[in-house]
Amino acid sequence: MTMQLQKFESGDIALRLNVPGASLESYTQAVNTVPVLSAEDERALAERLFYDNDIDAARSLVLSHLRFVVHIARSYTGYGLPLGDLIQEGNVGLMKAVRRFDPTVGVRLVSFAVHWIKAEIHEFVLKNWRIVKVATTKAQRKLFFNLRGAKKRLARLTPEETQRVAEDLGVSVRDVQEMEGRLAAYDASFDGPMDDDEDSAMVSPAQYLQAEGGDPADILADEDWQQQSSRRLGSALQSLDDRSRDILERRWLTDDKTTLQDLANEYGVSAERIRQLENAAIGKLRNAMAV
Repeated sequence: MTMQLQKFESGDIALRLNVPGASLESYTQAVNTVPVLSAEDERALAERLFYDNDIDAARSLVLSHLRFVVHIARSYTGYGLPLGDLIQEGNVGLMKAVRRFDPTVGVRLVSFAVHWIKAEIHEFVLKNWRIVKVATTKAQRKLFFNLRGAKKRLARLTPEETQRVAEDLGVSVRDVQEMEGRLAAYDASFDGPMDDDEDSAMVSPAQYLQAEGGDPADILADEDWQQQSSRRLGSALQSLDDRSRDILERRWLTDDKTTLQDLANEYGVSAERIRQLENAAIGKLRNAMAV
């Protein structure tokens, strides 16, 4: 992964970050060359940004804290995500913190920025750790990032351990049990492993979750048949005399079907005659559709 590179200057220090081909190691070495600001220098820069909207001051504040982002991001490498991506998300959080930092509060920027850095990394981890989201509620998010550390062993938690974790994290026992199950699950490949093991290949979802009628050729053929059937039906209806077509439409092609007796009364014939006309019309339609 390459981080987007720009040239930043802080005092007499010039850093080239994320130039094409730059490695994560060279990036880490570069940010570590930026000295940590003293409390006085940090406050002066923060006041320039806060009162005068000095962008150069903001750049200096960000550069001097990039090393802290790297340190925080390393603690999230256990989720299997690229460290470079974690650092990049953490840098976004750092920039948000610098923009919101109030030097009149009396705290150091690093203490204020930790929340914003972790918040961005947390959001990135939750979106990308699994194909299926494992944490959506506030309680689930808390458990996601704390349950691993709370477990003392690899086996599933005992009822006593579950109760203790729930009390320590301020969540329900059910939330702990549900999140433990989600963390123990894994993402299976849809197509299965690329090897010669037939047994392992047959358990892949692609082997037994085939969509019925999912073949594009079959879909196209079905659509073409339906279109042709509709045209033939329309032509067949037009070939009927007005009375036969009216009887057929009112008996079969409307939601509120008319009875044989109602049609007989309307046309002044017997119900049996209406039934004969109906059967004759249906026969003509069948012959036309069979062509």
